[in-house]
Amino acid sequence: MAAATSFGTACILRRAAQAFAISHSHIFSSNASFSFQRKLSSQILSVSTSSASGVSQAVQASNGEVDVLVKGVGERNVTKEVKHILEMARRASLKRETLHTDFLTPPVLKESMLVLEKLADVKAISQGGYPQAERCRISVGHSEELTSDPDVISALSIKGNFQFEPCSHGDFLGSILGTGIVREKLGDIILQGEQGAQIIVVPELVEFLMSTLVKVRNVPVTCTKIPLISLDYEPPRTKSFKTIEASLRVDALASAGFKISRSKLVNMISNGDVRVNWIPVTTKGTTLKSGDIISVSGKGRLKIGEINSTKKGKFAVELIRYL
Repeated sequence: MAAATSFGTACILRRAAQAFAISHSHIFSSNASFSFQRKLSSQILSVSTSSASGVSQAVQASNGEVDVLVKGVGERNVTKEVKHILEMARRASLKRETLHTDFLTPPVLKESMLVLEKLADVKAISQGGYPQAERCRISVGHSEELTSDPDVISALSIKGNFQFEPCSHGDFLGSILGTGIVREKLGDIILQGEQGAQIIVVPELVEFLMSTLVKVRNVPVTCTKIPLISLDYEPPRTKSFKTIEASLRVDALASAGFKISRSKLVNMISNGDVRVNWIPVTTKGTTLKSGDIISVSGKGRLKIGEINSTKKGKFAVELIRYL
């Protein structure tokens, strides 16, 4: 009787470990030259069948693998999204299928691609419609299955007479989201001046937007599907200049870059109107570095260029303003 009970308990624990590993475990390889499948099998086989503690040990091991991979991803929300994409990659590799994310913000896109490149069994492809796209979708699959770019993005042309009522990026975004779709289903918006704009969307929303989006602000518009090769994108115009500052704090550099007072900039930070690398900053003392991008609501964006120290201990900073 005792032997039968012990055998039954062992079987239940083994099934529980296997089910948990398949549906929840994040097990990845960086440079350790092992695959999802081999690592997954070893984790399952190492689970103890004599006590429930074996399951928790497997959970801790898999969580530890994920924590190692996402180490260095600073922002909590970005880390959470990267972990979700890692789970998607694990499922894709195990089932030898291809899965796709929604459109990702630049920070999540960057960190996810850096992590996915470390995985031996996974191939990842990012697509945004054109080379300079900021918002992209990632397709993940087993390296032997994902052999070409999946058809996961579409382009629409939004045309209207904007000669007497120019519309901004925010106007187009607001009108598109006003149809009821969520931001994650929409990629970049490429302004076309008086002609309107071109947008990148998930393919399944093309027909919906063509029939639903009829106005941007007060301008009647028509939407038509266009091939990605027809996207009319020009590199953004910029203006570079230098400033001498006592610190590299966001309030100092943004104030100099956007020509607004430090006190007003601090208030904008408090209101959530200032972002660094697309992430809202919460303190005026946030330190910046070369390559960081500052966005201020209603003011635009600027990039931190080269930084050099002066003989007086200050910082000579190149600011690149997007026009």
